Amino acid sequence: MRLSRYFLPVLKEDPKEAQIVSHRLMLRAGMIKQQAAGIYSWLPLGFKVLRRIEQIVHEEQQRAGHIPMLMPTLQPADLWRESGRYDDYGEEMLRIRDRQKRDLLYGPTNEEMITDIFRSHVNSYKELPMTLYHIQWKFRDEMPPPLRRDARSRIPDEGRLYLRSDQGRRAARL
Repeated sequence: MRLSRYFLPVLKEDPKEAQIVSHRLMLRAGMIKQQAAGIYSWLPLGFKVLRRIEQIVHEEQQRAGHIPMLMPTLQPADLWRESGRYDDYGEEMLRIRDRQKRDLLYGPTNEEMITDIFRSHVNSYKELPMTLYHIQWKFRDEMPPPLRRDARSRIPDEGRLYLRSDQGRRAARL
C-alpha cells in the first residue's frame, strides 16, 4: 500500500497528556490514540508493531519449550474467592455481574485461572515440569507510579512454571 493511502495520523506537537518519552513518541508517530486515562486504541502502525512484538515473544517462548494458550479476560469471582485475593485486591479490580447474577471480574492477572486449569488436567508428577504461557489484555485500574502515565490496560506476557515439590503442586511466576 502506498504511504499516501495509509492511515497514519501523525502529530506535529507534543501532546500535553504525554509525560514520558515513549508515550509522547507513540502518540506523535500515529501508533496509538488515547481514549481515556490509560486506555488506548492501537492505530494501524502501532497495531502492526504490537503484532510483531507478540510474534517475537511467541517464537522465543516456544523455542524455550513453553506451551501457549489463551484464557478469557472475564473470570469467575469464585476462583478469586478461593485464593483469598477477591477482597484483598480492592477497588483496582473491575467487578461485574452477568444476567444470571453470577459474580465475574475483568482479570487483572490469570494466576487463579491457570492454576485451576492446571489442577483440573494434570494428574501426575510425571507430566512435570510444564510451562504454560499466554499473551493477553489485562485491566488494572492502578494508581500510576510517579512520572508515569496511568496504565490501565496492557498486554503482558505471563507464564507459569509448574514443578514437582514435597508440598505438592506450586506455581512459579516467570
